[in-house]
Amino acid sequence: MLTLIRNGVLHTPAPAGVQSVLLVGERVARLGDVDEAALAALGLPFEVVDARGGLVVPGFVDPHQHLIGAGGEKGFASRMPEVSLEQLLLAGITTVVGCLGTDGTTRHLGALVGKVRQLVEQGLSAFLYTGGFYVPPLTLTGSVRDDLVLIDRVIGVGELAISDVRSSHPTLDELARLVSEALVGGRMAGKAGVTHFHTGPGRGLMKPLHALLDGYEVEPSSLYVTHANRTEALLDDAISLSHRGAFVDMDTVDPGLGPWLRYYLEHGGVPERLTVSSDAHTAGAEPARLHQEFVASVREHGLPLEQVLPFFTANPAAALKLRDKGRLAPGQDGDVLVLDGRTLEVLHVFARGRWRVRDGRMLMGKPGDAA
Repeated sequence: MLTLIRNGVLHTPAPAGVQSVLLVGERVARLGDVDEAALAALGLPFEVVDARGGLVVPGFVDPHQHLIGAGGEKGFASRMPEVSLEQLLLAGITTVVGCLGTDGTTRHLGALVGKVRQLVEQGLSAFLYTGGFYVPPLTLTGSVRDDLVLIDRVIGVGELAISDVRSSHPTLDELARLVSEALVGGRMAGKAGVTHFHTGPGRGLMKPLHALLDGYEVEPSSLYVTHANRTEALLDDAISLSHRGAFVDMDTVDPGLGPWLRYYLEHGGVPERLTVSSDAHTAGAEPARLHQEFVASVREHGLPLEQVLPFFTANPAAALKLRDKGRLAPGQDGDVLVLDGRTLEVLHVFARGRWRVRDGRMLMGKPGDAA
């Protein structure tokens, strides 16, 4: 399949002006001028998408979702359902990472692996963290390192809870061992090997992570902390961590992401170390909220598009060492969004080179088809 997206304003995520994007198979083949007559002369079927008046940007990379549902902390009636393929694509999410969270009793890593593999077969790019809130972490093979090495879709461990009444309150030695085990497993398998930390509203803030960097041989970029936008005090601590080389994530569970992004930037947070995630499905969190807060940050809160877009694309790809994701360039995966140039609504979605959303509506393939 060849697809030519023409006449759109390209953001790679950096602004690149009006350029065409040629997708061949699952990859970006070319940016810039494309000779349509020469393309037609190949005798191969191809489609042309006129993106005039639109923005052509990388697909969103959501680094934190509860793909098989979360919740349940207010009784069984509060359990959330699985996330669907349609919810992801209509939100512009073409790459997603699943995690367990609090419930490691009635939700299992095996089910999460199954959900991830389902999404992959349906044409998305999907991964997962082994473990969950607690130490020792839940694993599939008996160790975090072995899960990373032996299970292809596992790219790290988490979300591991700190500064939260729900945390198992691990010691620094235990945290250091887990971070090291994930890092070694990641290096053996050519993966990120990050430790993804859930930070609660407790008074400890991110002190355990600073203590790890102060007292242990820990690679800062292997620390990836989420929920940094709970309070100003927590975000101040996250800004400090970003200067030490760790990655920081904000969630979109509650409306109002734009002012938090502005606070982070105005108080010296390292832009390249910041990401945004949906945290779906927790109570009140839907995949659609990720796109809604992206739009609001630009249109309502006045942040420049070129400043905001990397938080949803290139930065999470860098944090997770997904080298073929988050950017538009020849050889990169064909994950492309066409957004309305005025409203930023999702018009078209291409995932791994296949047209999945057209004019804001799902294009459905056969069950089990990756189309």
